[in-house]
Amino acid sequence: MAIIVQKYGGSSVADVGKIKRVADKIVDTFHAGNQVVVVVSAMAKATDSLLELAYQAAAVDGKSSAPARRELDMLVTTGERVSMALLSLAIQARGCDAISFTGSQCGILTNDRHFDARIIEVRPHRVEDELARGKIVIVAGYQGVSYKREITTLGRGGSDTTAVALAAALGADRCEIYSDVDGVYSADPRAVPNAKHIPELNPELLQEMAESGAKVLNAQAVEWARKNGIAIYARSTFDPCTPDGQPRRETIVRQFAPQNDNRVRAITCEKNIALIRLSTNDTLSFRAATAHLRQFDIPVRELSLSDHGGSFLIPLNNVPEWEQIQPRLIRDTPWKQATIDNEVAVVSVVGHGLTESAEPMARMVEALEKTNVPLLELRGSSLRLGATVAANHAITAQQALHRAFVEES
Repeated sequence: MAIIVQKYGGSSVADVGKIKRVADKIVDTFHAGNQVVVVVSAMAKATDSLLELAYQAAAVDGKSSAPARRELDMLVTTGERVSMALLSLAIQARGCDAISFTGSQCGILTNDRHFDARIIEVRPHRVEDELARGKIVIVAGYQGVSYKREITTLGRGGSDTTAVALAAALGADRCEIYSDVDGVYSADPRAVPNAKHIPELNPELLQEMAESGAKVLNAQAVEWARKNGIAIYARSTFDPCTPDGQPRRETIVRQFAPQNDNRVRAITCEKNIALIRLSTNDTLSFRAATAHLRQFDIPVRELSLSDHGGSFLIPLNNVPEWEQIQPRLIRDTPWKQATIDNEVAVVSVVGHGLTESAEPMARMVEALEKTNVPLLELRGSSLRLGATVAANHAITAQQALHRAFVEES
């Protein structure tokens, strides 16, 4: 029997009615002769509500403080436990045996970081035992257990990673990721109405898209798929299927996906990010600079340091203590001047061979200048050109670059 791993996001299990519809889809997959493992996210907005409660509890006399990451993990993992139990009950009501597991119960082992842990190993023995007994296995996404036996979470979008890692450990035939969109598009359709659906992608390009802000799939999940040769099928949960039960539209992510003649495949945008710019009149000590950054234990991206300054970006989705870190980051720094700008976005052009010549970068600058979008920074690699702009220019920038690189190519 084929093993199918399915993942359903928060919008797919937003209420009991939707959970019942998801249960119907799962039961149909099971009755088609498959062994089924299902990974679920928390119900829509549940994690945000729990985080809000944490910040309220951590405030003293109206002054906010950062909740401890360990306690945040203990709190937010309850969201997935609610949805996994409800889904298991709904499947049982439809006449199928089902059992729900937390991340730790199904063998998701992580490093010892809290709130943004990484999976280091999957030991799916209990999952395999229950599949052999003919049960549908429901797994709480986004969570695991560290080698110190501490409950951990995998960062925003971590349920995707749970699903792909389980698919790899179980030798699954495929991993199906269900959400409220029917696959991957050339841009966010909410920002770019002319965004085009992409039927197939290779994981390297999708990982670049995910790391630069595309929301359909988590970057760490795509990395797991790439390393383990797992095919991902990105689908909409509730779109009607064809008469033979297949989705009308989907994006398949796999190695050796057909390449489009157009080198650029997508425009992405990452928000909730901080730009730090540095300068000094003296020769910078690189050792002092990196030692200063190391003490904060935060993600640092697009880092560029010279002997007179530099800049870098900090993605803030998994940094709950950012308000407390900011003043410390620029206090007693090795630089004469350090500034933090929280109102920025990075809009990127993703494709192949973008630095083989200067033409793509010149076209990017021209497109932004024509729409009066000021550039704060510009960076490039073979798979991505990234423009840092003010956050209020993000939608205009996405639309301009989509016209220049996707619609007019």
